Amino acid sequence: MNLLLDTHVALWAITDSPKLSQQARGLLQSPRASLWVSAASVWEISIKHALGKGGMPLSGAEALNYFRESGYGLLSIEAEHAVAVESLPAHHQDPFDRILIAQALVEPMRLITHDATVALYSDTIIQI
Repeated sequence: MNLLLDTHVALWAITDSPKLSQQARGLLQSPRASLWVSAASVWEISIKHALGKGGMPLSGAEALNYFRESGYGLLSIEAEHAVAVESLPAHHQDPFDRILIAQALVEPMRLITHDATVALYSDTIIQI
């Protein structure tokens, strides 16, 4: 199963945060799971780290290195993903979340998130 990790879930996973629930740990450690991180998440981490916002514990470069070392697949942003954002309902206005939702729906992948608003977009999104 291809799992696309929302930015905060990816950060919790690579920093072994106690915020990562047992349910989430089980999903991420499943032998059937292929874990993916979007270029949008690396971009979000880089911006927020540079601005000193969002409690980003790592720079984009550090996060990217950890994602690679952890064996996560890196999902590029394709034109089809950008186009899919246009048809999403307006539940959420965060552009990073919206591109992740679009990527998960287009690929298809299961998006893993802690954000209840993100989970409103599809029953294929897993809220942890």
